[in-house]
Amino acid sequence: MGRIRDYSWTKGRSDLVAGLTVAAVALPQGIAYALIAGVDPKYGVYSAIVVTAVASIVGSSSHLINGPTSAISLLVFSSLAFVDPENRTALFEALFILGVLVGAIQILIAVFKLGDLTRYISESVIIGFMLAAAFLLAVGQIGNAIGLKDKGNGNMQVLHRLYLTLFHGDGINLRAVSLSVTAIVVAVALRRLVTRFGWPQVDLLSVLIVTGLIAFLAGWSIPGADGKSAVAVAAKVPQSLPTPHIPALDVGSLAQLSEGALAIAFIGLIEALSIAKAIAHQSHQKIDYNRQILAEGLANITGGFFQAVPGSGSLSRSAINFQAGAATRFSGIVSAATVAIALLLFAPLLHYVPTAALAGLLLVTAVRLVDFRRLRATVKASRYDAGLVVITALAGVLWDLDKAVLLGIALSILLFVPRAAKLKAAELTITPERVVRERLPDDPADPRTVIVDLEGEFFFGAAPELDRYFDALRSRIHDDGVQFVILRLKRVRDPDAVCIERLEHFLREENGHGATILLAGVRPDTLKVLSNIGFHEWFPAEQVFPEEDQEYSATLRAVRYARTRLGLDEPSPRAVPVERGEDPLYYLV
Repeated sequence: MGRIRDYSWTKGRSDLVAGLTVAAVALPQGIAYALIAGVDPKYGVYSAIVVTAVASIVGSSSHLINGPTSAISLLVFSSLAFVDPENRTALFEALFILGVLVGAIQILIAVFKLGDLTRYISESVIIGFMLAAAFLLAVGQIGNAIGLKDKGNGNMQVLHRLYLTLFHGDGINLRAVSLSVTAIVVAVALRRLVTRFGWPQVDLLSVLIVTGLIAFLAGWSIPGADGKSAVAVAAKVPQSLPTPHIPALDVGSLAQLSEGALAIAFIGLIEALSIAKAIAHQSHQKIDYNRQILAEGLANITGGFFQAVPGSGSLSRSAINFQAGAATRFSGIVSAATVAIALLLFAPLLHYVPTAALAGLLLVTAVRLVDFRRLRATVKASRYDAGLVVITALAGVLWDLDKAVLLGIALSILLFVPRAAKLKAAELTITPERVVRERLPDDPADPRTVIVDLEGEFFFGAAPELDRYFDALRSRIHDDGVQFVILRLKRVRDPDAVCIERLEHFLREENGHGATILLAGVRPDTLKVLSNIGFHEWFPAEQVFPEEDQEYSATLRAVRYARTRLGLDEPSPRAVPVERGEDPLYYLV
């Protein structure tokens, strides 16, 4: 109730203006993205109503607009490729089941709070996916742009289908070419004007109106005596709102749909959360990301029961919403309601939109899908990143887009584990000037004291390297007569049972048997795990130096302890000298 009372007329006006602005883009995008998915345009418009409204009602971000997107629609097309496109009933039922599966997966991710898993998917995978998606989108629209009917079927590789369309199809339709070129030119020019002068972002809608008028006035979109028009036009969109529909489940196709649903669910979440985070960084809004994940799932599962294309967060519509001054999530509801009203009032006019004009718009969209600056930076960053981009992109183009996403995710996780398992060990030394620093190759080794600084993830993947470091320490203790070993654990993270067990074995074997082991800079999480295994019952407490919020570091306290026991330093009552050189027991790490 408090939030409702806080909602003012000023906020309402801002949301109304933003919602109307977003709707002007959402309607043509809904049609275009349904065509990308290879389904009836009305299902894309239904998505711009149902998915947008549900996500806005349940979500956390005040500016994120959900609905059909080009990337998700391409994955939908790929996921439905095994269905005979001529069997429209089976195709559409599979589409709705896919939406329900996507929503169910996303809801499970929210319920089990697994949203953080998305951060382990490399950005390079997403960039490679977008590169493949842009290429496939562009290639898939070439036939429509030049007025040729696509040859082949959805089971064929996209380049093979393009070859058949270009070289075994009908002649090029110059009228269609002129409309697609006009759409591209007008779209690019209007976007520059919109950006330069801050006009309302109705460039996409304007393109459809301009090209539709040209085709109508020239008589190209009006059926002739044979019932055909000179250029192909968009399918009819009924003047009706989405109605509840329980999709027919084909158990035989469930396994194939589940694979695509998993890819769509993950990519959809990454797309939505990254957009929400980017806008929240500017708006300073605190977002409940688990709630947003739940909203994505509920929106898609509801869309599946209301004949909608699966959706996600839209970068273009969300940016428009934010820039138009949206104050709350109500702007998304306004957008959905406006699309619904426009559908009831203007649906018959959409039939006069030439397919070639939509193809031109989609070619522009394909280019805009790729962030070329980020692509260059990622490829230059490292061979690891460049490899993931290339593998994901090639797999998407030559194999399958949804399988490419899953392959990229698997590779990013597999490559992450060995990188995370790189436990580093650096030996420190005490210089004649009483400074503790990393030991250089020409520094003389101290036969009495060894200081080892461990850094990295202290989990099972690092166990082999930890064993090597401990074996080397054992050799030095026995061969050189080392009296004190200081293990600096300040920079080890996320200890697990495997590495803690290795540490316990080393301490039990070596401490008090020729050498004294000191643990310096022990973090609270490491101390807790050690305490859980009864470490304090057998290891002397005075040999543990926890990392505390003190000016005098735990490592220096351990060094003082060792040197005092060796008779090299006298105990000092002061923690830290005021000036360097003032205290003969001064050390610096």
